[in-house]
Amino acid sequence: MTEKTTGASYAAAGVDIEAGDRAVELMKEWVKKTQRPEVLGGLGGFAGLFDASALKRYERPLLASATDGVGTKVDVARRLGVYDTIGHDLVAMVMDDIVVCGAEPLFMTDYICVGKVHPERVAAIVKGIAEGCVLAGCALVGGETAEHPGLLGPDDFDVAGAGTGVVEYDRLLGADRIRTGDAVIAMASSGLHSNGYSLVRHVLLDQAGMALEQHVDDLGRTLGEELLEPTKIYSLDCMALTRTAEVHAYSHITGGGLAANLARVIPDHLHATVDRSTWAPGAIFDLVGRTGRVEQLELEKTLNMGVGMMAVVPQESVDVALTALADRGVDAWVAGEILDRGDHTEGATLTGSYAS
Repeated sequence: MTEKTTGASYAAAGVDIEAGDRAVELMKEWVKKTQRPEVLGGLGGFAGLFDASALKRYERPLLASATDGVGTKVDVARRLGVYDTIGHDLVAMVMDDIVVCGAEPLFMTDYICVGKVHPERVAAIVKGIAEGCVLAGCALVGGETAEHPGLLGPDDFDVAGAGTGVVEYDRLLGADRIRTGDAVIAMASSGLHSNGYSLVRHVLLDQAGMALEQHVDDLGRTLGEELLEPTKIYSLDCMALTRTAEVHAYSHITGGGLAANLARVIPDHLHATVDRSTWAPGAIFDLVGRTGRVEQLELEKTLNMGVGMMAVVPQESVDVALTALADRGVDAWVAGEILDRGDHTEGATLTGSYAS
């Protein structure tokens, strides 16, 4: 009698197509909330469609694009089993890069890679992305969920996204507009945002052995709640500011820290100085530095130190700019100025000591 054998299958290899389909159904309601009138078709097509005729109102439209992820912050989300905030972080990382040049965010796509598709988890991630897109004013036009069994563990995942925006050529912001005497306005971050988590995890979780569920008095909440605080999305705030006041440049403070990111928009013949005494970084920055005995310069080139976005504006626009940001609930202050290069070898430096 011949023994009956079962051939190999995709499911046997660890890929669950039905779970993937279920995830798509669960995320549809959230994606729908992000739709703009220029978006054609629905979720599930091979490509997202955006009606480019909407750009006819521009004389010379420039498309701006960016792509990013949220780094090892996903490990904190995985450990806590919290999946509905990490997508918010993704939108912030992508769209706040786009708005820096003065561009209006238009649409975004995402890529979610998992070891095993848990439909509810994937839908929670997409829910966060959709909510972030609403806050950024852009549409979520599509994405991809990939299941990689054997490469990732059943609970492992990562996220990435790409976005597109548009800006009129003669309204493009950047180094060419910056002048000596301009003021540097800082906008407060909501915490660590989505950079430096390899250092933070190493110091607090690996070295100090702190638990994510542990309540930390200095933070006023658990460590996990602090570490998963969503990255602030500044896109609509920056667009509103540009309409209200003269803005020469923005700088999104991400990996590399404040000085390095600000230097990216400073022309070679000028120099930006930022006075640390104009603000006090949040408690999480002190906790990381103190617990890991991390030197201040190392902290500053890794973490945002309490500033998530900076705007360079002419002095005569400072009051209008601060008022406009305050009206939108953005904590902002004058943190520095633009000087002639002089003997400085770097585009931006921090001076003084942080306020206590």
